[in-house]
Amino acid sequence: MELFLTAGSSPHIKAPDTTQTIMRDVLIALLPTSVAGIIFFGLRALMVIAVSVIAAVVTEFVYTRLMKLPMTIMDLSAAVTGLLLALSLSPLVPWWMAAIGAVFAIVVAKMIFGGLGQNFVNPALAARAMMLASWPSQMATFMNPRPATDLVASATPLPAFRYGAGEVPTLFESLIGRSSGSIGEVSVIALLIGLAWLLYRRIITLDTPLAYLVSFAFFAWLWGQDGLFTGNVLFHVLNGGFLMAAIFMVSDYTTTPMTRLGRIIFGAGAGFLTMAIRAVGGYPEGVTYAILIMNCCVPLIDRAIVPPAFGGPKRRRKEADHA
Repeated sequence: MELFLTAGSSPHIKAPDTTQTIMRDVLIALLPTSVAGIIFFGLRALMVIAVSVIAAVVTEFVYTRLMKLPMTIMDLSAAVTGLLLALSLSPLVPWWMAAIGAVFAIVVAKMIFGGLGQNFVNPALAARAMMLASWPSQMATFMNPRPATDLVASATPLPAFRYGAGEVPTLFESLIGRSSGSIGEVSVIALLIGLAWLLYRRIITLDTPLAYLVSFAFFAWLWGQDGLFTGNVLFHVLNGGFLMAAIFMVSDYTTTPMTRLGRIIFGAGAGFLTMAIRAVGGYPEGVTYAILIMNCCVPLIDRAIVPPAFGGPKRRRKEADHA
């Protein structure tokens, strides 16, 4: 009897998750904060979101056609990048600026390096950093969410708290989204709903976000307005882009370390840098640059923390016994 025992290449264990299903779950998780942003900021927010997502998807489609590469827009990663970028922007950003940012995210920060899985920095944050350098005035102009008929331009809670440049929202207002800021960062409740979905679907683990939170909270307490160990931790956690970054940015598969210990170091470093920029830097929000800096450190972290090869130590002990 002839037996066919030829096996294919590893891995042999299959899972139902694919890039498309993972990105679909991320889009679902981003839906509550997207809807909240549109409710609070109106059609301006909807236009920024629509333009950014469409520009990202169209850019990836055109790039793959021009470069004669396999079509990748159906994996939904371009849509996720465009939506993350839009949610990190002010609703007052002109539509053409959002489109340029989306094109930069896809072409410069993603496709040039080989596409999804090959980029070494988060494309949405890279695009936001480019926009901050190119149009600092427009990127720093925000508005209060309505209930009024007109939206009024105002400072975000972070500079208001640090410099006394405006009204500081209460913790309750930060929870429900009654404070100025980027489209996707103003409602803590909406972000936590997205987090619950990602955990339920097992898309992310809590090692990196928790390391980010603990490190950030400690340094927020350390660098207080009235001296060491006087910081308002809850204010810093609930305002600005920290929670959005903790849920959707530091948990990115491609731009974070491969090992659990490496991811913990990554999150702790990002938390320290975020609060350092907020406390002693010249920019009131440190999320973008902190995570981008740690993205660049990922190869060093992965090189320093290499798990032992499976069976390696045991095999070396056997060889020593035979010797």
